[in-house]
Amino acid sequence: IEPHLLPITGEKFKYKTANTDDQARLDVSARGVWVDMDKTFLDIKVFNSRADSNIKKSLKSALASHENEKKRMYNARILEVEKASFTPIVFSTTGTMGREAERFYRRLAVILSGKTKQSIPDAIRYIRQRLS
Repeated sequence: IEPHLLPITGEKFKYKTANTDDQARLDVSARGVWVDMDKTFLDIKVFNSRADSNIKKSLKSALASHENEKKRMYNARILEVEKASFTPIVFSTTGTMGREAERFYRRLAVILSGKTKQSIPDAIRYIRQRLS
């Protein structure tokens, strides 16, 4: 179930593209991702790097553009209203991960390796296999 965000109670956000809908929700929320017991919201996007809107951009630039779009939509609201953190998880249809997604996968691998005593590369491989 996609977690609903708390309603806006008069907050103003820097970007006009910020999602202020009372029914807004993101794909996933979890605790302890970045800081023990702190809540993190994740929004996942898969885009076609060969689409007309992306074809003139390098893959790295397209990934960053889609991450920034998600941040403009949700980051301020998550920080100010939810008092949580936000991480956009962006992939191309060819499987390339954005910078934030790579950071998130590495963090999950560190947490998993601490619990299972696996090496971090083995934990990353396991996570990629399970989530692909």
